[in-house]
Amino acid sequence: MRVFGVPLLCGALFSYFRTVKSSLVTFPSAVLPLSSLFNNQAASLDGTTGNFDGYGATYAAEYLPEGPWLYNGISYDLPSTWGQSQDNVIAEGQVVKLLNATYVHELHIVYAGDSSGGIAGTFSLNYADNSVKYLKFTGKGWWKWASLDFAEIRTPYHFEEYSSSKNWNSSHVYQISLSVPSRAPLESITLPDTSSTSNRLHIFALSMTPSFEPSCSLLVPQISVRSAQFSTRWEDVNGQRAQAVAITLANLLPGNYATSSNASIHPRYEISVAGEGVSTVTPGLVYRLASADQARVDVLVLNNEGTGNATVTIKDEFGNIVGTSVGWPIIPLRTEWTADADVLGTRETPTWWNQAKYGIFIHWGIYSVPAWGPPSSYAEWYNWDLHNPPNSSSKTWVHHLDTYGKDVVYDDFIANFTASTWNPSAWLDLFTEAGAKYFVIVTKHHDGYGLFDTKNTTHRSSVHLNPHRDFVKELMDTAKSDYPDMHRGTYYSLPEWFNPDYSKYGFGSWPGNLAHNAFNTSELEPYTGILNISDYIEDLQYPQILSLALDYDTEIMWCDIGGPNKTLDFAAQFYNNAMQNGYQVTLNDRCGAVPDFDTPEYATFGSLSTRSWETSEGMDPNSYGLNTATNASEYKNGTTIIQTLVDVVSKNGNYLLDVGPTAEGDIIAPMADNLLAAGKWLKYAGDCVYATRPKIRLGSFRFLTTPKTFCIIAFNKPSDGQFTVDAGGAALPIQEGDNIVLLGPSRNSQSLQWNIDESGVLTVVVPQDQVDQVDYAWAFQVTYSG
Repeated sequence: MRVFGVPLLCGALFSYFRTVKSSLVTFPSAVLPLSSLFNNQAASLDGTTGNFDGYGATYAAEYLPEGPWLYNGISYDLPSTWGQSQDNVIAEGQVVKLLNATYVHELHIVYAGDSSGGIAGTFSLNYADNSVKYLKFTGKGWWKWASLDFAEIRTPYHFEEYSSSKNWNSSHVYQISLSVPSRAPLESITLPDTSSTSNRLHIFALSMTPSFEPSCSLLVPQISVRSAQFSTRWEDVNGQRAQAVAITLANLLPGNYATSSNASIHPRYEISVAGEGVSTVTPGLVYRLASADQARVDVLVLNNEGTGNATVTIKDEFGNIVGTSVGWPIIPLRTEWTADADVLGTRETPTWWNQAKYGIFIHWGIYSVPAWGPPSSYAEWYNWDLHNPPNSSSKTWVHHLDTYGKDVVYDDFIANFTASTWNPSAWLDLFTEAGAKYFVIVTKHHDGYGLFDTKNTTHRSSVHLNPHRDFVKELMDTAKSDYPDMHRGTYYSLPEWFNPDYSKYGFGSWPGNLAHNAFNTSELEPYTGILNISDYIEDLQYPQILSLALDYDTEIMWCDIGGPNKTLDFAAQFYNNAMQNGYQVTLNDRCGAVPDFDTPEYATFGSLSTRSWETSEGMDPNSYGLNTATNASEYKNGTTIIQTLVDVVSKNGNYLLDVGPTAEGDIIAPMADNLLAAGKWLKYAGDCVYATRPKIRLGSFRFLTTPKTFCIIAFNKPSDGQFTVDAGGAALPIQEGDNIVLLGPSRNSQSLQWNIDESGVLTVVVPQDQVDQVDYAWAFQVTYSG
């Protein structure tokens, strides 16, 4: 991007920079050459050469971008031709040396893992002062079964096993940027050693953003517009739909200036965006941007089919222009969506979802009647486990025989799914007191029994069968009328285990076909409520999922399993309906296409992810549905809930915590009590969770920020009247005059004494009586001065 203004008063800048105004510079990048370390060929012209994954599979060369490749303002040295030679490094602990020792702000990586799962590793940063810092990395594999994943580079297929045979799952190459501690010049980078792991890390290109080290005594922040992206998000401003433009600012001074107010934005900067057809209605405000740090804010604009490029203007607190940055492409706010992957793939999670952080999952259905599973299993999989295998090798089979006898089949449990004590308001009261901002109810699990009106797609639902109630409607309507701040979501399983109409699409654990009786395999079990339809997807799956969007006004469509689907058609109607009715919705990555967010299960990423994501897990350590074989003491307690939530949020994720009600509709006391315990903490410390953005994370500390505050959340109880934070070379944005308090049950938190030394180590003096009033985690909130 081009920037302009008057020259800096302080001496010459790095050759990477173009000078503007008094403190605005371009965001630079410098390629770190890798070709001498290449040890793998990932791409092939016809599939007969190369071996990306160790089994002879390769990318289709024709779909990979030729280098040099520019992405989001960063230049990468990708191959000018693919498929003819080695083109990437399998990370095995190689050392990448910088030409000269340099203060580094950020490291940029183009990579992929060579299996379909997640990947993790640690980069070692080797500094000129002989210190070593460690940079954790979490990433993704190069393809994902039955799903169209978000990726910076995407190909429609890959070649398999040294042949032209094509795997038509979308294949990916990813880009990620990692913040680098910059208190000393960096000399080299040691790559992770993933050679012996099940998912090796392949690096195609590395680039870095150097810091700016001032060359004279005049110290001013070196501010750069890192990015300005016209998003798909919007807010209502005075009856007008204002588009959110996400602005990221960077202060390119090294981290050793972090404690100096002269090196930081202080007390605030105002950011606006303008261009042909574009005007700012709500500017973004940045109250603190210390050296080596970045800040992201939304600028709300009216975009009347704007064209060309926009200009970002930054003003100080007195209205003086600090600088401008031009050349940012204007993208109009999309108000109509088509069933096209490239169009739908531009979608983002809405602002409300990004700020909510915490939701409640609800697994409730026929499986809530037996409510049983062996250790380390999903109780909601009772029907599948009963039949697989149908003999004493299955603990579920043995339990069923001993408890119900061989004459009881799974569908007999429908009569006992009574919901006799269910009260949707009681559930929503609990979720509210627990501090959750949204819920996701299972509308149909893999057993095919729906909790909503399935109309004439099937009569296998709670409306047409026992107990003849539309639970989804009752819950959604109650939430809309009485809990307007609680967002509403619906889980939906795309396949069904034993629906014979699914048999032509069946795969793996979802074969379709009627189940053989678990105790007499010559007999077929009934699939109660099934109707005569022509095609499962056209006549059942698609109309059901569309009904949840159009008739039930769900805000979150949380699919499961993927497989054959009409998600592109669904997503277009889902988004258009929401737009026409004035609200914003989101779609997860298990619908088979165009995901807004990723959903690891009973797992969390090892490091911050720039991609929206949400982990889900049950209150039960192993199950989503109620499992009466689990001892109540095993449920997640307040400490586990809060520390998991904070950890996930510190990595830019959301936490979806599940409850499994009884067949009568009750959330049992051990689950409810632990939810309420966590909710008490969120009542006084929620300002350090909701609507925050992640910063660095270190050991037992997590760091989160809002425009006016910085939060340090300690998982270990402070002792001896103080606690100390050594950020490991990273910069803490805390400066003289800032106020620090420990958030606790008392509304009037006492200001605490603190100091931060030249190496960036923070010490806070905190009375033990304040510490003792707090449970689970200790949230120290820094409020910026000025």
